[in-house]
Amino acid sequence: MAKREVEVVVISDVHLGTYGCHAKELLQYLKSIKPGILILNGDIIDIWQFSKSYWPESHMKVLRRIMKFITEGVPVYYLTGNHDEMLRKFSDLTIGSFQLTDKLVLELGDKKAWFFHGDVFDVTMQHSKWLAKLGAVGYDTLILLNSFVNWLLTLMKKEKMSFSKKIKAKLKDAVKFINDFEITAAELAIDQGYSYVVCGHIHQPENRQIRTEQGSVLYLNSGDWVENLTALEYHGGKWDIYKYTSELHRADSDDGDQLDAEDLNLKLDIKTMLGQFYNPGLSGQKPGIPFS
Repeated sequence: MAKREVEVVVISDVHLGTYGCHAKELLQYLKSIKPGILILNGDIIDIWQFSKSYWPESHMKVLRRIMKFITEGVPVYYLTGNHDEMLRKFSDLTIGSFQLTDKLVLELGDKKAWFFHGDVFDVTMQHSKWLAKLGAVGYDTLILLNSFVNWLLTLMKKEKMSFSKKIKAKLKDAVKFINDFEITAAELAIDQGYSYVVCGHIHQPENRQIRTEQGSVLYLNSGDWVENLTALEYHGGKWDIYKYTSELHRADSDDGDQLDAEDLNLKLDIKTMLGQFYNPGLSGQKPGIPFS
């Protein structure tokens, strides 16, 4: 099947290495596109909850697909988030068409776009990191329970449900946090003269114009690949939220790519690599990443 050409693709909050990650669906999406630029806007690998006992092949295949884009010369920007904050010690690392950084500014046509994950706005992250990490474990547990319930609902031929979305919708503090996050990002972008501000972090896909007394900006959020399964796509001067559905990818669920048939463990030992990143004793050292 022909791949869709997209000028810029933004994904965030994939949380590879956790039970809630929808790696198989993300892999199908990545196989279906031909991006001019790929921006990974934080929390792609969940180093907070990384465990050597859980790294399915589907998670490895997502990384291999991203590496395939790099070997093809596609500019790939990895912007660090809070769950992969350990990578920030290696910021500004460049390998071929791959760049690791904390934020990014791109010129799209005659407009400037500002990309960053967004955890800088999270007070919990800044002052009570242990509490945020505890919340991440609770969230992952909730997603696991939700997956089991949805499995039962599917057997009963009933509509799936999202526990976390229902909780967020009912908690006024959660709604206020999301709104404050969006307004803060918009105000900073307007002050800096950007036309677009693109974030992740809050797992809330969005594409809306925000106006303040100082001006206006298009606020965008790529959502996540735990609940919403969304990405941002820029093409022909327009931004859109892409929402994954199994119906759209049924025909190309298996494209016969030789990449997926390779011995992935021999090509890249991700567990060893992440173990090195996780080891605080390696502070200041740059990792050797095999691309053989």
